[in-house]
Amino acid sequence: MGAGASSIMGPEGEVGGPTGLGDLPENCIAAVLVHLDPPEICRAARLSRTFRGAASADLVWETKLPRNYRHLLALASDEKSPYKKSRLCKKEIYARLCRPIRFDGGTKEFWLEKIGGRICMSISSRALLITGVDDRRYWNYLATDESRFHSVAYLQQTWWFEVDGEIDFCFPSGSYSLFFRLHLGRATKRLGRRICITEHIHGWDIKPVRFQLSTSEGQHTRSKCHLDIPGSWILYHAGDFIVENSDVSTNLKFSMKQIDCTHTKGGLCVDSVFIYPKGFRRGKVITTDIMT
Repeated sequence: MGAGASSIMGPEGEVGGPTGLGDLPENCIAAVLVHLDPPEICRAARLSRTFRGAASADLVWETKLPRNYRHLLALASDEKSPYKKSRLCKKEIYARLCRPIRFDGGTKEFWLEKIGGRICMSISSRALLITGVDDRRYWNYLATDESRFHSVAYLQQTWWFEVDGEIDFCFPSGSYSLFFRLHLGRATKRLGRRICITEHIHGWDIKPVRFQLSTSEGQHTRSKCHLDIPGSWILYHAGDFIVENSDVSTNLKFSMKQIDCTHTKGGLCVDSVFIYPKGFRRGKVITTDIMT
């Protein structure tokens, strides 16, 4: 007890003034804070000056960062000087990585979800290989504030619907889910109100859309689903994958197809592909049927 005890005892061994949690050493408080999630740490920082100091300690925030956070920070930083990067404390690094970080020409972005510090990613429709997208008879890019990338690919009509994507990225170890964000119909505003134009929607109820996902580690999954809910953005679950080594880049290939040429299909907006930690979801999710 030593110094801690002497600070609350009088010269004759009598109890001195009142004490509280704020009288604990910062390193003791920090040892407790490492067991809290980031929002709880930030709330604890409001309790006192001592708690605020402990809540900013590097040893607290390093436990919340992904193992490969230095690689992620290098993608996030516009600074070429490693000295400037090294001046950031771990709390500042965490806060920076929680903000969306664009890369690959602004067509992709990643961020840490604030509660668990797990990585999320979004891939724009412009980074996907869409069959026939340059033919304006069938496809158009529409400006919209309903997309993180402010534009979506809109299909009016086609016989052959195929969307492919690929990414190489050093994902932190863990389990992930991949989704296609789609919208049946074209959303617009009329007299200040959001409406959905459905005139081009057809063909999706005849045959299901088929999803595929594969990784460079040999993981494969296939699933299918009918598109039958117009008027809202939906995340269609294409599959899951596992990353075991965060120091090695994982190659992902994914696709969405409906290539039965016996009928046309149309009236679909393709916004992006989302990659979330498994179990972490934002928005309306449709679970697809796994194919064996």
